[in-house]
Amino acid sequence: MKSSMDLLVLLLLIPHLLAFAFSANEEAFVGVNIGTDVSDMPSPVQVVALLKAQQIRHVRLFDADQAMLLALAHTEIRVTVSVPNDQLLGIGQSNSTAANWVSRNILSHVPATNITAIAIGSEVLTTLPNAAPLLVSAMKFIHSALVAANLDTKIKVSTPHSSFIILDSFPPSQAFFNRSLDPVMVPLLKFLQDTGSYFMLNVYPYYDYMKSNGVIALDYALFRPLPPNKEAVDSNTLLHYTNVFDAVVDAAYFSMSYLNFTNIPVVVTESGWPSKGDSTEPDASLDNANTYNSNLIRHVLNNTGTPKHPGIAVSTYIYELYNEDLRPGSISEKNWGLFDSNGVPVYIMHLTGSGTVLANDTTNQTYCVAKENADKKMVQAALDWACGPGKVDCTPLLQENPCYDPNTVFAHASYAFDAYYHKMGMADGTCNFNGVAKVTTTDPSHSSCIYPGSGGRNGTFTNSSTVAPSSDSASGCHSQYSHDVHTFLSSLIVGLLTLSTAAFL
Repeated sequence: MKSSMDLLVLLLLIPHLLAFAFSANEEAFVGVNIGTDVSDMPSPVQVVALLKAQQIRHVRLFDADQAMLLALAHTEIRVTVSVPNDQLLGIGQSNSTAANWVSRNILSHVPATNITAIAIGSEVLTTLPNAAPLLVSAMKFIHSALVAANLDTKIKVSTPHSSFIILDSFPPSQAFFNRSLDPVMVPLLKFLQDTGSYFMLNVYPYYDYMKSNGVIALDYALFRPLPPNKEAVDSNTLLHYTNVFDAVVDAAYFSMSYLNFTNIPVVVTESGWPSKGDSTEPDASLDNANTYNSNLIRHVLNNTGTPKHPGIAVSTYIYELYNEDLRPGSISEKNWGLFDSNGVPVYIMHLTGSGTVLANDTTNQTYCVAKENADKKMVQAALDWACGPGKVDCTPLLQENPCYDPNTVFAHASYAFDAYYHKMGMADGTCNFNGVAKVTTTDPSHSSCIYPGSGGRNGTFTNSSTVAPSSDSASGCHSQYSHDVHTFLSSLIVGLLTLSTAAFL
């Protein structure tokens, strides 16, 4: 009986194992979305020049702009073109309309332009529910036209979904699609399965974080390193999740499994973080956008996969190439871009170890500073530790020295934190200080106060095994290293007597 049961289990697993065989052998890629709601939109030739300079080899267009497709010809850049939502009804109702669309927008450009996918609409099930009944018809009609042209194995057909079609997304093992969508979702997934296509999913941890009312930690949304006790654990599978992105992708996998589809890979068609917001969106910032996208790129290109499918590629398109100043809505809606319309980076990414995509790599231009909203006493304790057991040279903070002004705990702590961060080679976890520090790409140097990360002192430190302070450490120090040498030394002595050198992180 046992051997029969083992055989049955193996037979049940075989389709699942085969389903992801091609994904496991494929390298994950990072692409970009190219929106055009820009008042001074660069020409298609300029766009392609930027793509080449940044070594971006995968793009998604929100339409099938003829000039853009011509500019992409002979570049080998892999292109996903889209059927806009306003054309969905016509294509979904008429096979001939779909065939004409393929003839005009696909056949006239391949093989010179390397079109590899067609996205039918965008988030149709959540933004155009009345058009939902025609979505699968549109996909089938477009696919039939590709079959007739013998292009169906080269060009896949799918449709991007909002992650909000997934209900109860955590724990991922309990996630399921909105059941009211089953009449569309089941034939849609069958189409993807039958044609060897993939499930297109838009994943925005920024919105998950904003809507969570504090339940989701910012570090968890930004891929920042978490201590094991801060990781989210799926109680059903015991899988550990260190970031929102993986949890949402796995929620999609489990949702498909709930409908008995276990062999459709996920491609993330949109993900990113806004670099600017209004007063109600303080976490839409340059630093957070940089942190999220830099970490996302590394995560994807390392072929990490997800806890449910480790090592299985989750290729992702960053939203987006340019800031779109003409987009309606809040300030953040206009500020998702990696570049402004002149091709100048909105922020300088730190991407060492991520391969060659996005060439504006300046990992050495990162700094560690105190968080503005951190508890002042905790910042003071961390400052005392850095200048004591942390073995940071804090003499620039003494009165009449270059970094004495501004004479505040936060300013002095920022210098000390950055000195420690670079002393430790900018290793993961060395800019934390019990949660009161953060990594930034904005140089905090001012006047004659040059921070270690600016290069003036970079590389002059020797490595130390001392690690930054933990929440278990205590300090009775109240020094700001701001009065005189005697005050500094007194504080240092007190700090050494009262602070533990146990791990702070």
